[in-house]
Amino acid sequence: MIHVRTAAEVDTVGKGGAIIAGLLEELPARISPGVTTAELDAFCEKYIVSHDGAEPAFKGLYGFPGSVCVSVNEEVVHGIPSAKRVLADGDILSVDVGVRLDGWCSDSAWTFPVGRVSDEATALLEITERALEAAVEVALAGNHVGDIGAAVIRTVEGTQYGIIRELVGHGIGQDVHEEPQVPNVGRAGHGPLLREGMILAIEPMLSAGSPDIRTRRDGWTVVTADRSLSAHFEHTVGITGEGPRILTRVGAQANAVHNAAEGA
Repeated sequence: MIHVRTAAEVDTVGKGGAIIAGLLEELPARISPGVTTAELDAFCEKYIVSHDGAEPAFKGLYGFPGSVCVSVNEEVVHGIPSAKRVLADGDILSVDVGVRLDGWCSDSAWTFPVGRVSDEATALLEITERALEAAVEVALAGNHVGDIGAAVIRTVEGTQYGIIRELVGHGIGQDVHEEPQVPNVGRAGHGPLLREGMILAIEPMLSAGSPDIRTRRDGWTVVTADRSLSAHFEHTVGITGEGPRILTRVGAQANAVHNAAEGA
């Protein structure tokens, strides 16, 4: 079932989203060569629970052992925090964060450079973030889920990057994962209709090589099959009558972004 939420419920999701946004703003100062992914996980959990009533939405979800997913280089998603995983200069690190607050969930991910990274890594991060921006811009009431994936395709076409097709975004609300699925490839005008009150986690994932993926023996960590670098950017977005409302961006919980590029 695809849920349509009230304005008050969307506001509550935005409160949890603001916690995530604040955390993602704090993280760059904590991400450096020599830091372990377990240390970052501990910092994220401490930050989340320092907000009254908030808890990590991912901890224990389907049995996941960490508070956040921390995925390095070729790891696309679901990397397990570990004291043995030490970040090195030139790595890229995706941090996927979920917060549960007052019975409602929010979800966001960002990919960060570790120290000085290659031009290849920088370009991958830039195009993946642009894909997220393009996808959010078309999350309009009256459009369709397929418009979101089509926007990702338009952003990436003509580059050497691969769109991870086997992993998708999703609806979000009282559960982390709800209907509908939000693929990162699609056809404009196809798929479920976007309606005011829907809340979506939109999350393009790109690889610097093949879009094929596999899961490691730990049962969680998804990696690119050819070990190429991967980037992941995600926002929780409310569909409103005024345009898409990014619920995981600091200072923008009440703002629509339908006038992207200032009317350009």
